Amino acid sequence: MQTTWRIKNGRIIDPLNQTDQIRDLLIIDGRVALPDQPVPPDVAEIDAAGWWVVPGLTDMHVHLREPGEEYKEDILSGARSAAAGGFTGVACMPNTNPVNDCKAVTALILARAAQAAVRVYPVGAISKGLAGQQLAEYGEMRAAGVVAVSDDGRPVRDSQLMRRALEYAGDFGLTVIAHSEEPSLSSGVMNEGAMSTRLGLKGIPTAAESIMVYREIALAEFTGAKVHIAHVSTAMSLELIRAAKARGVRVTAETAPHYFTLTDEAVAGYDTNTKMNPPLRSAADREAIRLALADGTLDAIATDHAPHSILEKELEFDAAANGIIGLETALPLALALVRDQVIDARRLVELLAVNPAAILGISAGTLSPGAAADVTLIDPEREFLYSEDQMFSKSCNTPFLGWRLQGRAVLTMVGGEIRHTLLA
Repeated sequence: MQTTWRIKNGRIIDPLNQTDQIRDLLIIDGRVALPDQPVPPDVAEIDAAGWWVVPGLTDMHVHLREPGEEYKEDILSGARSAAAGGFTGVACMPNTNPVNDCKAVTALILARAAQAAVRVYPVGAISKGLAGQQLAEYGEMRAAGVVAVSDDGRPVRDSQLMRRALEYAGDFGLTVIAHSEEPSLSSGVMNEGAMSTRLGLKGIPTAAESIMVYREIALAEFTGAKVHIAHVSTAMSLELIRAAKARGVRVTAETAPHYFTLTDEAVAGYDTNTKMNPPLRSAADREAIRLALADGTLDAIATDHAPHSILEKELEFDAAANGIIGLETALPLALALVRDQVIDARRLVELLAVNPAAILGISAGTLSPGAAADVTLIDPEREFLYSEDQMFSKSCNTPFLGWRLQGRAVLTMVGGEIRHTLLA
């Protein structure tokens, strides 16, 4: 396939190289070339006038459901959805069936991912079977290809086990991704507040998250290890993370687009596509998240893409599964932050491309000469109606169905090969 391209007239935004300018990007044999390198005679050209040319986006938190629940999503369909959303790489969580807690499951995922539209980075389990009782074999999983460890979907209740996980993971250069939730406070189905009272639904207080965020920070500070906090949703958690960073604690954190876009008011119609864990929070929490994306307290935007079929979602609110899909809506929702002047374009690229790659320790997030040509072309003005008939995911559990969105990936390139395009 064609791997030699000249992308002309685009606004190249490459924070690692402090680049934000309109110029051409030359790609030769699937890699970024020097700007003054001779152009091969067989080069194909793409006119990117009016578009942003950025390093391929990386989603560091997705659920691809394979192995075990392929009727919701599989690696190939999830990768197609990622490419459609502008992502060139995704890190898939280990809560599959069987759990990715050993080299055999990691190898299975990577074998399947060899045919995927984007790069797939497996995340191994912190504990065997996600049971929170015994550490998984990090060394063998690292050798097999995992880039981080997490019991995402379940908190690690045992603080001693979490301490050992941080220490053990550090020996293999792995980041621990923490699902921060105090189970004894988390038996509800939405945010605890005026809206939960009005709807007659049992609430989950913000303390359910912040208590465990404090524990993860305390353990990281004690051990000197690094920890990454997943899907941050509350203002108090952000205060803890901000203060920890000021003290030099090796903590990073992500949030998801639904937490800076929606509030618990969205649950008013009992739409189970507004049910997730952690839940949608208050307007004050949403504003705190938006500010934390701007000031550096939050390091990354990740979707927590969680496909479910109608079997899990078309139920009464209490019984429905948590989670929504997000790979195809993350970019336009994040671009709204730029239009609202919460962040600028460079910061957007840091949050969606540069920082996720750095946290996971993968070679991505740059357009440096010699780097793999993983490139996303973004039309920040393109409007579209997000409808079920244009989804690439197998599932359609999203509260953004029917929204008119602005800003879209018009081309996604992996290793110099086009994996998704809206070009004629």
